[in-house]
Amino acid sequence: MLFENITTLSPGCASVQAGQYVGVRDGKIAYLGSEAPEGSWGECFDGRHALLMPGFVNAHSHAPMVLLRGYAENLPLQRWLNEKVFPFEDLMSDDSMYAGTLLAAAEMLRFGVCSFTDMYMRIPAMARGILESGMKCNLCRGLTVFDGSDYKSLSNYTDNLMFLKELQGVGDGRLKIDFCIHGEYTSNPDAVAGLAAHAKEAGVRVHVHVSETQSEVQGCKERHGKTPVRYFYDLGLFDQPTTAAHCVWLEGDDFDLLKEKGVTVAACPVSNMKLASGFANVPKMLDMGINVALGTDGAASNNNLNLMKDLFLFATLYKGRAGDPTVVTPAQALSAATVNGWRSQGRDGGLLRVGAPADLTVLDIDKPWMVPATDLVSNLVYAAQGSDVRLTMVDGKVLYQDGEYPYIDIEKIQFAVQKETGRILEELP
Repeated sequence: MLFENITTLSPGCASVQAGQYVGVRDGKIAYLGSEAPEGSWGECFDGRHALLMPGFVNAHSHAPMVLLRGYAENLPLQRWLNEKVFPFEDLMSDDSMYAGTLLAAAEMLRFGVCSFTDMYMRIPAMARGILESGMKCNLCRGLTVFDGSDYKSLSNYTDNLMFLKELQGVGDGRLKIDFCIHGEYTSNPDAVAGLAAHAKEAGVRVHVHVSETQSEVQGCKERHGKTPVRYFYDLGLFDQPTTAAHCVWLEGDDFDLLKEKGVTVAACPVSNMKLASGFANVPKMLDMGINVALGTDGAASNNNLNLMKDLFLFATLYKGRAGDPTVVTPAQALSAATVNGWRSQGRDGGLLRVGAPADLTVLDIDKPWMVPATDLVSNLVYAAQGSDVRLTMVDGKVLYQDGEYPYIDIEKIQFAVQKETGRILEELP
């Protein structure tokens, strides 16, 4: 495909270039320039009034939770989990996971997301949905244990061995298997240390919830005499590349420990606001050079997977919290939604350059709310809407364009999700 006369987002996300030509061949960006390339490029995309940018990455999600959309509302986190979410999840089946994953994929593609980092369960069923969708994903099964069992005595250990053997790198590398601890309060030290050792042995990345609520941090101090960050650091969990979701209640040397180990913080501003969990100190993280990426969390705590909504809040919320309008620039916000997310997944993406994977998003910039384009980068963050996405491409394959999904039967999958949710609601006590 050749994108003709299109505006592109420059590396660093601080400026744009108009009148560009971008050629895609064999799943890669094969040409970038201000002149039309020679040769045949297949389909041509008229890029007038459009902007081409690296595809978004949703750095923290629970895709099948679309089944819980609108179900668990207006509750603090622990009540939300124990009274609503966990009982519902106990009744979810492979069919639930498959349908929910595909619907979540369709929703993310509609909003320009090319890849996501997901923590959930029934991983083979989820993997089937991911592969059918055409998206990329770093996928892991959340480890929860409420007694003193060590890691190798848990089904997570044998499952992780199976996932590495059967699912790692499938779909031409689109699917990556990570290891996961759900959180400090849903684990024990032996299980954490055992999984950390296995992750290091297998050379895989780690995904974990960290310091999401004040009560979580206080409970960890009471149980272990330290913060969740120090707890995981001491047990070796951060010795492998790690994505730590939330990190709302960091204190003391928590920031230094995350920086030292190169941990990515997946900020989830909408979820944290909706559950009244608090406000992460994102400005300090950015100032320290911590890799901060952007996530939606699950649709049970966000209600949709429109990452551009989170992008807007990411760029504005922390200004208000800090009392400083200069913190979190538009370029930093766009980087969190793109290149930082790709980096968190250990993938080569997030920059428009020859040889990079063609994981791309095209937005319509000929909208009333995008005019005038005095500063188009600022418009992308503060004015653009998720519905402005016209095309989402992964490895050079168009997975969404102008309301159409070439590889997802959207009506069929919406019906399947509604059916599964209805069944579960009927079976709940």
